[in-house]
Amino acid sequence: MNSNPNFQDIKDRFKNGNLDEKIKIYTTTQGLSVEQFKELLRMFPIQHLDKLESAMA
Repeated sequence: MNSNPNFQDIKDRFKNGNLDEKIKIYTTTQGLSVEQFKELLRMFPIQHLDKLESAMA
């Protein structure tokens, strides 16, 4: 499932991005599967989940 080179690029940018970049990637990327979103979420700093939730509201 994760053999999609596009997703690998998104994942790398997410992993290396600052908090704002992570939120932007998570909230604006389209076409990912539920599993791919979960994979990104696992790399998100848990102490800032409230900021991600606010951005998604």
